[in-house]
Amino acid sequence: MINPSSPEPGNAGAPPAPLLVAVARGIALVVVVPLRLAWELVAVVGRWLHRWLLAPVGRFLDRWLLRPLGWLLRHLVWLPLVWLGRGLAWLLRTLVWVPLVWLGRGLAWLARTVVWLPLAWLAYHLIWLPVRWLARLLAPLGRLLVAGLAALGRWLAAVGRVLLHALAWAWWAAGRLLWWCYALTLRPFVLGAGWLWRHAVRPVGRAVAAAWRATVSPAARWVRRAVLDPVRQATREVLTALGLRG
Repeated sequence: MINPSSPEPGNAGAPPAPLLVAVARGIALVVVVPLRLAWELVAVVGRWLHRWLLAPVGRFLDRWLLRPLGWLLRHLVWLPLVWLGRGLAWLLRTLVWVPLVWLGRGLAWLARTVVWLPLAWLAYHLIWLPVRWLARLLAPLGRLLVAGLAALGRWLAAVGRVLLHALAWAWWAAGRLLWWCYALTLRPFVLGAGWLWRHAVRPVGRAVAAAWRATVSPAARWVRRAVLDPVRQATREVLTALGLRG
């Protein structure tokens, strides 16, 4: 409800507002008063409807519709379903679960008595005892075989070490022998050939090349310029004059 005695928003005892503030408050008051009036009318109508229409209708429906309907649903649907479920559970337990349990126990006893115990007895007497006896009988032979294999392995390892040592020594000896053969036979020849190349063949080659460049090359150039080029040019002109050259 509208409370006419409510204090004005703002600071109490404030000095008079300026003109702009007064105009803004007037415009806001013109806009807000209809909205506040509509809100108050809606609130009053809502309280009246709740008090004189909705609440009585709700109490009437709760008392004369929902409660009887709930009672009917509980006594005509829920309780029969509960009793039916309990009866079905008792039937399932009595007619299905208990017989299945007894059947499972009987099958387990039958499997243990008829299948497992005979199989275990046969496996123990026909497999385990003969295997254990055979293992005891063959244990000395097995130990002897293991000892023999160990001795053979040690002998092979020793022979392998000897062979590896011999191969390593032979490899080293072959290298030294080849080096001495090279040093006593090929090395002097290689050193002599290198000395002959550096001190005889290379100087002679250089001298021949220099003499060739000094004599043969200028003569060849002179013969080409003085003889061959004029003869070639004259031959070309003669052939051209005779019409034998296009």
